[in-house]
Amino acid sequence: MMRMNRTLITLATTVVAMTLALGACSRSEPKEKFQASDITGVGWGRDFHLIDPTGAPRSLADYRGKVVMLFFGYTNCPDACPTTLARMAQAVDRLGADGQRVQGLFVTVDPARDTPAILAQYVPSFHRGFVGLSADAATTATTAREFKVFYEAQKPDAHGFYTVDHQSGIFVFDARGRLRVFMGPNIWVDAMVHDLELLLREVPDQSSP
Repeated sequence: MMRMNRTLITLATTVVAMTLALGACSRSEPKEKFQASDITGVGWGRDFHLIDPTGAPRSLADYRGKVVMLFFGYTNCPDACPTTLARMAQAVDRLGADGQRVQGLFVTVDPARDTPAILAQYVPSFHRGFVGLSADAATTATTAREFKVFYEAQKPDAHGFYTVDHQSGIFVFDARGRLRVFMGPNIWVDAMVHDLELLLREVPDQSSP
């Protein structure tokens, strides 16, 4: 009887040990977190329908397979826009060869002045792979609402020059076209590189849309 009890105890101990071991194996290490704001799963910022400097229509589907950095601004912006585009360019360059898998996009909120020809000159001056996108006033407003971006043109001065107040920040999509990260205006290049690397390391699930 005692021998049977010992056998049962040994068997039970073995089962518990195996269960704990299997549990430890099944628990994956905590995923590394984004340093910018993780907005995975939001119900907005789903797509855009704009034109590139050649006049070709563009949407997220055209950049599927790449991580996309989308930024709203205007070419006459004196500070936030050139600073942000420069940081985006630095982050992409820091990625080395992987930078070819990142697409920088600049959406103008000042289509009256930012013609395709101007965007073709301005945007690639920060990085040759970046593309400027535009649309008519109504489509620009619709796109901004989709991404919850506020902008408003100010009263022109005596020479007709005006500024445009707008929210700054970069919307980052993964290679499957899902909005994942919002990088605020004060983000450091190191943090941008970190988050882009996380997205680039993800393996797309081919069974999902």
